[in-house]
Amino acid sequence: MWSQEAAVSTQPKPFLTHEQYLEMERQAEYKSEYWRGEMFAMAGASPDHNLLAGNLLASLHHQLRGRPCVVFPSDMRVFIPATGLYTYPDVTVVCGGRRLADQHRDTLLNPVLVAEILSPSTESWDRGRKFEHYRTVESLQQYLLVAQDRLQVDLYTRQAEGTWLLREARRLKDTLDLESIGYRILLADLYDKVDLPA
Repeated sequence: MWSQEAAVSTQPKPFLTHEQYLEMERQAEYKSEYWRGEMFAMAGASPDHNLLAGNLLASLHHQLRGRPCVVFPSDMRVFIPATGLYTYPDVTVVCGGRRLADQHRDTLLNPVLVAEILSPSTESWDRGRKFEHYRTVESLQQYLLVAQDRLQVDLYTRQAEGTWLLREARRLKDTLDLESIGYRILLADLYDKVDLPA
């Protein structure tokens, strides 16, 4: 027998324009992504997720001081015009002038580097369909994926012919070159104080 809750959940969701989404999102107490007329609430992050994002953010901020690049935490919304996705990367870097979507100045259009901290529930999305969206952003040069449940960092770099080169790091002594912003990251710094499984 169907419960009232089940009946409600099977009803079609109302289609939202991106203008309606932005109006609601700017007043909301929590963040939601948007794609194809639907809003998707973002789940809370684990302590290790927050540590990894904080370590990366702090390191990038320190290295980029005095340079024409700015690093943003996960509160900076990014819009991908080619696909219509509004999303909140864990860390975003933009170099040179910022291109913003409108007069509210809260939606970025031209990231150079995007980093996502992977969780078991989001990893397939971040590695797959979300990366498809990101690849349509002409300004994006590198995509960094950081696992929180194991020592693993994958860096995708756009090549001159438009393909993406994958570099992997699996040891604390490994480094990865974020050439798009002139920065080298050491995994030991990134995973500092993160409680990795044995």
